[in-house]
Amino acid sequence: MARITLDPQTRHASLAMSFGSQMFGDRLKPDIAESSAVLGEDIQRAMKGDLSLASRIYTSQAISLDSLFTEMARRSGNNMGQYPDAADRYMRLALKAQAACRSTLEALARLHQPREQTVKHVHVSEGGQAVVADQFHHHTGGEQNGKMRNSPMSKAHAAPRCLAKTRSGTACRLPALKGKKRCQLHGGRSPGPPKGNRNARKHGGYSAKTVAAMRYLKTIARLVREVD
Repeated sequence: MARITLDPQTRHASLAMSFGSQMFGDRLKPDIAESSAVLGEDIQRAMKGDLSLASRIYTSQAISLDSLFTEMARRSGNNMGQYPDAADRYMRLALKAQAACRSTLEALARLHQPREQTVKHVHVSEGGQAVVADQFHHHTGGEQNGKMRNSPMSKAHAAPRCLAKTRSGTACRLPALKGKKRCQLHGGRSPGPPKGNRNARKHGGYSAKTVAAMRYLKTIARLVREVD
C-alpha cells in the first residue's frame, strides 16, 4: 500500500480527479484506476519521445494566460479614471500573466527546436590540440594566437597575482603592478615607508634609561607613602 501511495502516477491521478470533480461534478468523476491507467499511457508515450502531450499542455496554458492578460488589462482600463490604485493592481496582474505566457511560448518553441550544441573557443599554441565536445580539433593558427597573446587582456591575465589577502581571508585576484608584489588596491603604488630612522623624532622620552629612572622614582614615591 505504501508503494502505491508514494507512486507519482497514482498521486497525480488522484490530484487530477480532485480538480475534475470540482469542474464537472461528482457524477462525471472518473475512477482512480481509470485515471491512473490513462496517465500511465501518456507517461509511456512521453518516455518514447512523443511530445504531443507536452505540446498540448504548453499551448493550452499559453492560451489561458493570454485570456487572463486580456481580462486583467480590461479591468485595469475600466478602473483607470476613478480608481487608479485598482487599475494599477489589475495592470500588474496582467503583466505577470503576459510574462508567464511568454515563458510558456518560449518553452514550447524550445521543445520543438533541435537541440543546439554550444562549443567554446579554446586558444592553443601552434600545432596543439583542443578537446571540444569529445572531439579532437587540430589548430594551426599560431599567428592569430600570437596576436591574442599580445593583447592587453592577455597580458593582464598572464600577470602575477597580488599577494595580499581580502577581508574574507581569500587571496586577491587582481594582477600585481609591474615590479611590485601588490595590486593598486593593496598598496602597489605606494613607495613604502622611508628607509632608516632619519625622519623619527629623537627625544629620548621612552629610552631604556628613562624608563628605568621612572620606575625607580615610582618605587621611591610608593615607599614614602607607605611610611607616612
